[in-house]
Amino acid sequence: MIRVAIADDQGLVRAGLRTLLDHAGDMECAGEAADGLEAVDLARKRQPDVVVMDVRMPRCDGIEATRRIVADPDCAGVKVLVLTTFDADENVYAALRAGASGFLLKDAAPEDILGAIRIVAGGDALLDPAVTRRLITEFARRPAAADKRSALALEQLTERERQMLGLVARGLSNAEIAELETLSYATVKTHVSRILTKLGMRDRAQLVVLAYESGLVTPGGT
Repeated sequence: MIRVAIADDQGLVRAGLRTLLDHAGDMECAGEAADGLEAVDLARKRQPDVVVMDVRMPRCDGIEATRRIVADPDCAGVKVLVLTTFDADENVYAALRAGASGFLLKDAAPEDILGAIRIVAGGDALLDPAVTRRLITEFARRPAAADKRSALALEQLTERERQMLGLVARGLSNAEIAELETLSYATVKTHVSRILTKLGMRDRAQLVVLAYESGLVTPGGT
């Protein structure tokens, strides 16, 4: 059973998400929070598998709440899925930079929301291609200089692993990488898991951010 916490300042939205979880069959609501501070406290106390996090909330917004949850050793197993009405490039960048494992709009179909929760809970945190493209667009507007710390992190990887990281950063799924590189799905998944372990990262969302910040991949590059 996937335990899901809901953080949103609108009671109607929380009720709707709770009903969605109740009818999913493989999920249960692990608690609700009406603002970012409550969300952080809920994550620490209840240790849900996933926190579905709104962006704009009082006292502490969802971006800062995500940052605090991801940085807290007591919440090491908690994933964050950002769910918002605001389809802004800056929100996508800020949420993923803070450590969120995914980003969805509230007008997404119910099955898409449940599917995203399952993916995040499973640890794969596959980014929707549209989200990846939006993130790439945001990087394209930012200064081109590579972040030195991110570049140094890449030195831990082999040449083959850096190549794999580049493909992940371009928004390709494991299946798409396997087809492109003529590899088995299991082999690609092993490569990606090893990269995550070496870099000490939680999921693919963070890999995308690192790849662009380090200069390994550039917007519009091949």
